Amino acid sequence: MIEIENVSKSYTKSGNVKVQALCGATLSISHGEFVAIVGPSGSGKSTLMNILGLLDRPDTGTYRLDGRDVGELPVDELAHLRNEKIGFVFQSFHLLQRTTAVENVELPLIYSRGGVSRERARAALEQVGLQDRANHHSNELSGGQQQRVAIARALVNEPEVLLADEPTGNLDTASGEEVMGIFSRLNQQGKTVILITHDSEVAACASRVLRVVDGDIVSDEIGGGLAANAGDRVDQT
Repeated sequence: MIEIENVSKSYTKSGNVKVQALCGATLSISHGEFVAIVGPSGSGKSTLMNILGLLDRPDTGTYRLDGRDVGELPVDELAHLRNEKIGFVFQSFHLLQRTTAVENVELPLIYSRGGVSRERARAALEQVGLQDRANHHSNELSGGQQQRVAIARALVNEPEVLLADEPTGNLDTASGEEVMGIFSRLNQQGKTVILITHDSEVAACASRVLRVVDGDIVSDEIGGGLAANAGDRVDQT
């Protein structure tokens, strides 16, 4: 499904200092995999996620998504492909605070071909166990509930890939386990899940773990999978 080959990316910081974020990275990810990308701060893992999510372009190398070379696509076509194929979940939730949960989930539908659908938004909330919180504003929800709304928002366009950047970083242990349980269940239902994390316990939930150091993918190992029963835990409170 995803193939990148010899991808490099650099940035210029203040003082005209060049930083090499990725150095010839090569990897492939198949449909239905659950992959964790781990590494210390500054290792290049977030840059890799931005490229995989079509948020940034590599300086060199190729990226094929479902066999299609996306490197030369115009910006508007990239945006459409991103909205259709990829759902994003971030550490900081990025919810609109004066907007209800269901209205937050509807937002990606504004840019979809099918248009806004309250029914689809409610169905996405049901997938994360929050159908009874649909009309609550974001500031009325716990951190774990807000992240579950963010996951529902990522799901509403029925993407093939979920990209999550440190999705448990702002959560307590119990809420983090609930969120990882949801990702595991979605993966079992056929979603491709790619998770960026520095937490080895979170990474162990994946079936495959890629380690990035100084812009290089230095290892590609089988993960431990999610602990028994964690995938069934969805707190309704």
